[in-house]
Amino acid sequence: MSYQSRFKTINGMEVHLTEWGDPQKPTVVCWHGLTRNGRDFDIIASKLAKNYYVICPDTIGRGLSEWSTNPENEYCFEHYSNLAIALLDHLEIEQVRWVGTSMGGAIGIQIAGTTTHQNRISHLVLNDIGAGASENSPKDIEGIKRIIRYVGAPPVFNTFSELMNYYKMIYASFGLYNEDEWNHFTKHSCRRRDTGGFSPDYDPNIALQFQHEEDLNLWGYWEKVQSKTLLIRGEISDVLPLDVALKMEQRQNCQLVTIPKLGHAPALNTNEQISIVENFLQL
Repeated sequence: MSYQSRFKTINGMEVHLTEWGDPQKPTVVCWHGLTRNGRDFDIIASKLAKNYYVICPDTIGRGLSEWSTNPENEYCFEHYSNLAIALLDHLEIEQVRWVGTSMGGAIGIQIAGTTTHQNRISHLVLNDIGAGASENSPKDIEGIKRIIRYVGAPPVFNTFSELMNYYKMIYASFGLYNEDEWNHFTKHSCRRRDTGGFSPDYDPNIALQFQHEEDLNLWGYWEKVQSKTLLIRGEISDVLPLDVALKMEQRQNCQLVTIPKLGHAPALNTNEQISIVENFLQL
């Protein structure tokens, strides 16, 4: 199934998105993780497009979307959520099914847990993201500490192959299984630097999000979510600890599924993982 690549000006910022399937069918929004972009969903989007109109945006500061000139204030969940709602309004889409990986899931929680937007998301898929820590400070979660260490200083490599090897190391827990998938992953998340080398394709200032402490505690939003909810957890995830997942399941009537042997975050690239999402979206 082929896709279309489009740019939309939303709230004064240019947002890139890929679109799959027939716009007349029910809409699925797939929103990516912190340093990633919408092309992460190419495999699952191509499958979902048989029954849905699938939208995969690049968050501002990532992929082909515009970088913020006010990163201290705009790289945060509140701004991303407002952009997402404005994008849906621009496309005249009243209600969606939402598939969010990591940060994309957190944005979904914030939208679905905001009183004025509770009806916008009918089905909420959270791919390896929690509502916050259960006992410790959210910044004490090992995965959050790991991400903070690398996100603000993306490395530069002389060759594409060196960047791909770097991605294979830091994203090993995603569960990409062959060279074609790693080549696609790298090709759609790299940029040339002025020096000629290759670097990840995000604005280093997205690290400023970690100054927004409220983004690390979404329990208030979680308890207001009315959407049908599926929580997917990688078995060895260091971002979504098991105790947090169980607490989320306890506080909401959500479905919890664990993907064996994977960590943060399952790539939603296998038939088994895609079937889990497809079956839930049909409920």
